[in-house]
Amino acid sequence: MVIKENKDPMGTAIADYYHYKKAAKLRVFSSMFYEDEIPVPYLFRTYEEMPKLEQKALQLCKGDVLDVGAASGCHSVALKKMGYPHQITCLELSRLSCDVIKARGLNPVLCVDFFSNERIGHFDTILFLMNGTSIIGKLERVPLFFERLNHLLKPNGQVLIDSSDLIYLYDKGDGTYEIDNTNDYYGEVDYRMQYKNVKGEPFDCLYLDFKTLKQVSHDCGYVCELILEGEHYDYLAMLKRR
Repeated sequence: MVIKENKDPMGTAIADYYHYKKAAKLRVFSSMFYEDEIPVPYLFRTYEEMPKLEQKALQLCKGDVLDVGAASGCHSVALKKMGYPHQITCLELSRLSCDVIKARGLNPVLCVDFFSNERIGHFDTILFLMNGTSIIGKLERVPLFFERLNHLLKPNGQVLIDSSDLIYLYDKGDGTYEIDNTNDYYGEVDYRMQYKNVKGEPFDCLYLDFKTLKQVSHDCGYVCELILEGEHYDYLAMLKRR
């Protein structure tokens, strides 16, 4: 479902920064953490400002690319500036963000829910970056995620996806971990955002540790390869059909 403008804090922040070169705080709330903030300029980061995981993902792109959850389009903009020779398609739920992406010279831009049944084409590379597994929401939705990939990937296509292992939050300091809620997967997090007076709806976000991603990928008919590990429990993986 496309996000309504009066419920779109991130899209409003992106539009403000693009048009006025400044933005207020993009606040992030969760029942699991203290209030946090996403620096809006970071959503417009250049290739040089990206973490190594994201740079590596862009280096590995091949053929026609689908950039899912494109936000301001920073990854697609970086690809374009690198002289990427194939088509780059951005997919976003926010109309405000889509307008900015188009204004930045990218086309096509699809304002579509990744999990909808709309026919949006077939792709050689599908990018899910800046904790790409978050789009899944809950561990139980993993099969639906792979089912959608089956409809979008070309033969021999690849998925480049990053995430983080939140196990470090439960580290007792002695090499053991104490997880409070044993009923749910510890990487399931609830969030809500606010920008100025624009309050977003609550949404679920999934952080998958690599071992779990590899197992669920295998269960869904995919091979999962670890490409690169970051500095703090984060990683980049490549998924391909078996």
